[in-house]
Amino acid sequence: MAVEGETQDDIKAHVKSYSHFAWMMKWGTIISAIVAIIVVIIISS
Repeated sequence: MAVEGETQDDIKAHVKSYSHFAWMMKWGTIISAIVAIIVVIIISS
């Protein structure tokens, strides 16, 4: 069984990874929407 300190370090690593993933998903969605709007504007003109 893992030592308590190792478990806490694993949890911290997972939380950090998830926070980076959530940041990328948020900004990736916003940037994708902006690019889609620009493409629609370019195509329609």
